[in-house]
Amino acid sequence: MPRKDAANLTIQFSREEKRILEEYCEKMQRTKSDVIREMVRSLKKCLDSI
Repeated sequence: MPRKDAANLTIQFSREEKRILEEYCEKMQRTKSDVIREMVRSLKKCLDSI
């Protein structure tokens, strides 16, 4: 189900970066969107500590 506050983002990856993401997602049984959202949230934590 779409989130009310959702925004779409298009990202270009190299083939190798895409392969790494897909392999990680498969092993962790997570979606690419979920993994990328978590990565972005980790950037917020970094910003808060600066």
